[in-house]
Amino acid sequence: MAEPIREEMGMVQVIKKMKKISLILILLFLFSMSMFARQEKDEEPLLFEQPLLITSAGQSADVHLASVLAKKAELTSILSKVATSEDLENIKTLVLVIGASLKGLGAAGLDVAKEKKRVNLLIEEAQKKNIPLLCLHLGGEARRGQLSDEFISTFFPYAKMAIVVKSGNKDGIFTRICYENNIPLIEVEKTIDALEPFKQAFKSISQDGIDCLDNIE
Repeated sequence: MAEPIREEMGMVQVIKKMKKISLILILLFLFSMSMFARQEKDEEPLLFEQPLLITSAGQSADVHLASVLAKKAELTSILSKVATSEDLENIKTLVLVIGASLKGLGAAGLDVAKEKKRVNLLIEEAQKKNIPLLCLHLGGEARRGQLSDEFISTFFPYAKMAIVVKSGNKDGIFTRICYENNIPLIEVEKTIDALEPFKQAFKSISQDGIDCLDNIE
């Protein structure tokens, strides 16, 4: 009789071990599903609000492309190439179009130092007012170079989201900056392709937003 009893006890221990293993597997599965759901939530696109102020960092002509995209996307926007903190009144999102042009700087009566100071003060005021920054680089590879890269390295880290033309990211400068600063990065093949992600980044304007526009002169 001792042998059957020993075998029965052995079976009981095996069943207990299997139950423990099953419980551990279930817990691991639930944990992985929880992490996956959290990751999905974290990867949801950030929604900005209207109206938006579009300005340049470097005074390239690309700022006008951003204004055209905003109009095509039917976003309520104001274009001011040399915006200051006073222009942030009633603004919900600051859009910074990065790309340097010595010709553009000269035409605006600015040098590199003055332009950087202007943009710095603008971003500082936006942060005080809890106005998020959306950075755009629309000129692709042609809008890179030492001067443009200075503006990219200085101001891109402040962005809450970035949209760039892919050819301008061949060396991974935008990928690196966005990774280091936890910034969602969207790459597009051509400037016009930025239209859809630009549009989708914004909430539909509310009645409150429409009312506040009445106060903008």
